[in-house]
Amino acid sequence: MKNIAENTLKEAHSLIQKNTNIVIIPHHNPDGDALGASFGLQHFLKKLHKNVKVIVPNDYPEFLHWLPGSHEAIIWFHQQKTAKNLLNQAELIIYLDFNDLNRVEEMKETLEKLNVSKLMIDHHPYPKNIANCIISNTITSSTSELITSFIMSFGLENYIDKNIATCLLTGIITDTGSFSYNSSQPETYQALSALLKTGIDKDKIYDNVYNNYSFDRMKLMGYALNQRMVHLPKYNTAYIYLTKDDLKNYNFRAGDSESFVNLPLSIKNIVFAVFFMEKDDKIKISFRSKFNFPANKIANEYFSGGGHLNAAGGHCNLSMQETITKFESLLPNFKNELNNVKA
Repeated sequence: MKNIAENTLKEAHSLIQKNTNIVIIPHHNPDGDALGASFGLQHFLKKLHKNVKVIVPNDYPEFLHWLPGSHEAIIWFHQQKTAKNLLNQAELIIYLDFNDLNRVEEMKETLEKLNVSKLMIDHHPYPKNIANCIISNTITSSTSELITSFIMSFGLENYIDKNIATCLLTGIITDTGSFSYNSSQPETYQALSALLKTGIDKDKIYDNVYNNYSFDRMKLMGYALNQRMVHLPKYNTAYIYLTKDDLKNYNFRAGDSESFVNLPLSIKNIVFAVFFMEKDDKIKISFRSKFNFPANKIANEYFSGGGHLNAAGGHCNLSMQETITKFESLLPNFKNELNNVKA
């Protein structure tokens, strides 16, 4: 595995080999990569005769319920007693697609108290020391790619079956926007080759991910583009915002706003796109950029977030209008960068 020390890899292998009861945990509001990596790794570990469960902090998008293994997931928000029993029996806990315990929200306190071996596998910048063994590679496209490489590092590439490959390919597709960002490393395509060799139907997976939304979601997207998109050509920037009332009016369900942040990037000359969504107590913000403009810098320095160069997230505790005003007030500071990006 590129950029992973040999002794780290050996330690991770050892943790899996010597422990039988394993719990896998993705982050709160898990996306396609978090779930794809979790279910893909679960299927692989079962082939090694491990007792494995995936505990998801909260409900996840309905359009990902088709993933193999999804029906076995334990949802902390609804099944806390069952989840705690599994955690108390666990010999190894694997954190996937996050590197800060704040990302699991309500589960954090319980996990901090557990005296059990922990392994973290993630691709986000600035990892915190939350596990005994940490596999972190920020140039990797996705955690699902990391899991693919991890399986291959065991010399067990032949263990990758269609269920494993389906989950992991879903993670890679969703975390790269179908290879439109975070996907320029040759290793990404080596991992893809290993997955495609299983005979999975790539086109069907794509169809399940991107053509599996509700009618209400399509109407919401139309409304967002027509009524809630703001174009700031002076800064090569555009953003979309949705209020709680907007979401209510279109029967919003988890996952319905997936990829909305990418829509403004289709506009000529736009290099920075932002999506603001009003939650109960804060404004959730997603950032996307093209070329070398650092979306993660704005997320990290101004909106209590972070992420990758071209894909990041954050939040703000102000009102929607105050949050947007704050965001727009920052753009003059980045005018030169926004108008002089380099591919």
